[in-house]
This record gives sequence, structure tokens and C-alpha cells, in this order.
Amino acid sequence: MEGFKMNSNSTTTAATKGKKDELYHVIHKVPSGDTPYVRAKHAQLVEKDPEAAIVLFWKAINAGDRVDSALKDMAVVMKQLDRTEEAIEAVKSFRGLCSKQAQDSLDNVLIDLYKKCGKIEEQIDLLKRKLRLIYQGAAFNGRPTKTAHSHGKKFQVSVKQETSRLLGNLGWAYMQKGSYMMAEVVYRKAQMIDPDSNKACNLGLCLIKQGRYEDAQLVLEDVLQSQLPGADETKSRRRAHELLMELRSIHDDLPESLDLLALDDDFVKGLEQLMNEWGPFRSKRLPIFEEISQFRDQMAC
Repeated sequence: MEGFKMNSNSTTTAATKGKKDELYHVIHKVPSGDTPYVRAKHAQLVEKDPEAAIVLFWKAINAGDRVDSALKDMAVVMKQLDRTEEAIEAVKSFRGLCSKQAQDSLDNVLIDLYKKCGKIEEQIDLLKRKLRLIYQGAAFNGRPTKTAHSHGKKFQVSVKQETSRLLGNLGWAYMQKGSYMMAEVVYRKAQMIDPDSNKACNLGLCLIKQGRYEDAQLVLEDVLQSQLPGADETKSRRRAHELLMELRSIHDDLPESLDLLALDDDFVKGLEQLMNEWGPFRSKRLPIFEEISQFRDQMAC
């Protein structure tokens, strides 16, 4: 009986320890085990030692230990330490070691890195490449949705939502470049697919930059009148209000005309084709792209 009690106590102690270990990993969001990747996550999340974490992430990549996650996590930590250029080189050099499923999220990491260090042209090229993959049917592995992650949570993203998100990012990149007319085209396209108040505010700013104040006012008032998804969010309403206040304080200082022709024909046609597949429109060409064509004709005269 005494032996049985000792064994029972040992089993209970081991079970309690196991539950504590499991709870520890849940609280700190650290995977279990003693591999280079696990030690890297421990250094990153528990010890709060990003330099040590980077060294261990490198070891994980070289050892083939959860390479997909190790490369992405290392790039994120490098970005936090303002080692953005190094992170870009690491992702570009070692993404070949990662699975096919990881390539899309690595593209997203690269876009964030390009944005952080002001590589606008690289950001635009990558965003357009990702959009081409969508209208060529090569994105999402042929499925209508994909699983995305944000702040530790999983959720489903549709092709339309992803297309609109990428177009929104592309519009913002054109804004940083000062190409406001191209940004307008892209933002209007994004709003046709999956409208929201954040992109509406960006479109409003884009129109203000072009001196088209009445158009900007109409777009921003849609946000304040809760005509768009997300318009009830305090951040969006505050931004729309601030832009309207800015709009009222601006005089008639119009920007110089900008080159719209950088939206190449193949890219425009591909987006048209994608939208035509999603639903019927009044004409075979989307209205916004008819405007582009008219603009090109005028430029050619």
C-alpha cells in the first residue's frame, strides 16, 4: 500500500508539473521543447532580449528548425531594432528554405520592411506582383479564402478582402511617392471591391492633395455619416473630421499634374478581368479604367 501511495503521489506531482508547464507556455505564448527555435522565442518573449533572440533564430534557420516561423520572427525582431535592411536581406536570401505556404506571409513581412525603410518602388513592385497572382488565379492556392493571423488570433480572409487590402497598401505607397492621381485610381478601385472608412479617409486626403476639395468633402462626409463599414470607429471618425477641418483651412493651391501612365496596361487589364469575374457591371470596362483610358488619350493628343 505504501508503494502504491508513493507511485500515486509521484503521478500527481508529475501531472501538476505538466499542467504548470502547459500554463507557462500558454501565458508567455512560447512553444514547448528545447530546440533553437524554442530558445529563441523564450529569449524574445520571456527574457525580452532581442539580440539573443536573433542569434538563436539564426541557429534555428541553420538547423532547419521551424524555418518558416524562425525567418519571419527574426525579421520582425530585426525591424524592432531598426535593423530593417538586414532583415530584408535575410528574408530575400533564405526564403528559398521555407515552404510554399509561407511565401505569402513572407511577402507581407517584406512589404512592412520596405515601408519601414522607405523603399517605395520595391513596395509598389511587390504589391503589384501579389495583385497579379490574385487575378491570375495563383493566390490562395485556388481557394476562395485563406487563414490569416493577427495579434495571436486566426480569421478567414476572402479573395475580395485581400485584393482590397493590397490595393489600399498600393494606394498608400503611391501617396508616399507623391503620385496622387495614381493613388486615387487605386483607392477608388479598392473601395469598389471592399469599401471601408480607413481607405475612404486616405482617398479624401489624396483628393485634397490634388486640390479637388469638393470631391474630398463628399468622400469624408460619407465617413462621418456612417455610410461605410468601420465608420463607427472613433479613430476613423476623428481622422475624417481632422481632414475636413484641414480642407476648410486650405486655399486654392493646386498641385502640379502627375503622371498616371505608370499604371501599365497589363496591370489595369488584369484587375479589370478580375472584377468582371466577380460581378456584372454597366460596361465591360470598369468606369474608373475608362477614365484612365480617356486620360491617356488626352495625353497622347
